[in-house]
Amino acid sequence: MTSICELSATTLARAIAKGELSSRDAVEAHLARIADRDTQLAAFVTVDAESARRAAEICDGASAPVGPLHGVPVAIKDLTDTAGLATTYGSVLFRDHVPREDDLVVARLRRAGAIILGKTNTPEFGFGAVCTNRLRGSTRNPFDPALTSGGSSGGSAVAVAAGMVPLAHGTDFGGSVRTPASFCDVASIRPTPGRIPSPRRPLGWDMLATHGFLARGVDDLELALSVCGGGDANDPLSIGIAGEDPPLTGRPRIAVTPDFGVAPVSREVRARFTAACDMLAGVAAVVPSSPDCSGAIETFRTLRATHIANSYGELLRTRRAELTPTVIWNIEAGAKLSAEDYLNAERRRTSIYRSFRELFTCTDFLVAPAASVFPWPNEISDVAAIDGVGLETPIDYLAVTFIVSLVGFPVLTLPARRGKNELPFGIQIIAPPACESRLFAFGRALDNELGFSHRRPPL
Repeated sequence: MTSICELSATTLARAIAKGELSSRDAVEAHLARIADRDTQLAAFVTVDAESARRAAEICDGASAPVGPLHGVPVAIKDLTDTAGLATTYGSVLFRDHVPREDDLVVARLRRAGAIILGKTNTPEFGFGAVCTNRLRGSTRNPFDPALTSGGSSGGSAVAVAAGMVPLAHGTDFGGSVRTPASFCDVASIRPTPGRIPSPRRPLGWDMLATHGFLARGVDDLELALSVCGGGDANDPLSIGIAGEDPPLTGRPRIAVTPDFGVAPVSREVRARFTAACDMLAGVAAVVPSSPDCSGAIETFRTLRATHIANSYGELLRTRRAELTPTVIWNIEAGAKLSAEDYLNAERRRTSIYRSFRELFTCTDFLVAPAASVFPWPNEISDVAAIDGVGLETPIDYLAVTFIVSLVGFPVLTLPARRGKNELPFGIQIIAPPACESRLFAFGRALDNELGFSHRRPPL
C-alpha cells in the first residue's frame, strides 16, 4: 500500500496499462492513505470512495486503456464543478451544492481515464492566505502541521505531498498553485491563460485566473496538461494559443530576480533564493535582471478588486452575514473603483507585459521565488508584515507571484534543494507564453542535475 502511494501518476498509468497493477489496487491504496492521514491534515472537503471504486472496476474491466491517465487517482480543487459530486467553493452557502455538469477540465481528466477520489480544501471562494473555511477547517502542512499549507490550492498541495493522490488539480489567480507548492515541497504548473480552456468563464477575455496542476514531479504536470489542453470555441483565450515553442539549444540563459524590483520578500527567502541561484549557475548562464514592474502591485490590486466585486457583489448585498471577513474585505475593496481606475490599470499592465517580452528577447527563462515568506502558523489569518515592515493590504505578500499572473506568462514551480531541517521553498521558472514544453524540459534538467525535486514529508 505504501509503495503504491509513492508512485508518480506517470508510473501508475504505465503500470496499470501493462496490467502490472490494477486500478482498484491504486484507488484502495490512496483511499487508505487518506483515511490514515487526512484527519490530521484536512486536505479533502469531500472523499467519494464508492464512486472511485466503481470507476476503478470499469477501468479494470476495459479491453484497453481509455486514455493516458487510465485508472490513475486524482483530486479536484473544490472551486471547480464536478458532476454528481458536491462542490462547495469552500463556502457554507454551497455546502449542499451538487453540479449537474463537469467543468471542462474535469471532463477532460475523466475522458483521459483519471479517477476522481474527491475534492480538496480551499478558502471560501479561493480568497485567503490560509487554506481554511467553516466546512473543513485548516489544511495543515505535512512538514509541520502547526503551519499553513498556503492558499488557495492548499488542499491539493497537501494531498500530493502526503501521497493521498499523485496528481491534483488547482486554480491560480495570484499565486494559488505556486504558493502552496512552495510551502509543501511539490511542483506546480500555471500554464499560459487559455491553454486549459474555461468556456463557462463569465468574462471570456479575463486572463488573471487559470487552471493548473500540482504533482511531485515534472512528468506528471506535463501529462496532465497534455490531456487537459486544447482550444474550445467558447473560450476566446484558447483560440490560436499554440505558438512557437522551440527546444533549447546550448547553455540556457536565465534572468533571476528576488522581487521584480517591487515585491516585498523576506530576508530568509532572499537568502534561500540566492543559494538556489548559485546552484543554477552550474547549469545555465545566470544574470540578475528583471522587467520593469513599477506600478505592478497597484495595478494587480485594482484589477483583482474590480473582478471580485463584479463576481461576488450580489452575495455581499444579500448574504453578508454568512460570508467570512476575508471574503467581505475582498469584495469591498473593489466597490469604490471607477471605470477610469480599471482602464488605467489595464494600461499599466500592457506596459509591464511589453517589458517582460523585451526581457525574453535576450533570455530563455526568468526565475524568481515562488513565495515571499515561509509558512506561518495556521492561527494567523493574514501576512500583515514582512521583516517587521507592514504591508498596505493583505494580498501584498503575493506580489512575487501575482506580478506573473498580471502578464499571463506560464510558470513552472519546483522545490529548491534544501537542508535536512529547512522548511520547503520553491522557485518560479517563467517562460514566454505558449512555451510550456520548454519549461518542462528545463524542469527535468534541474531535477536530474541539481536535485530540485520533492522530498517526502516526515508524517
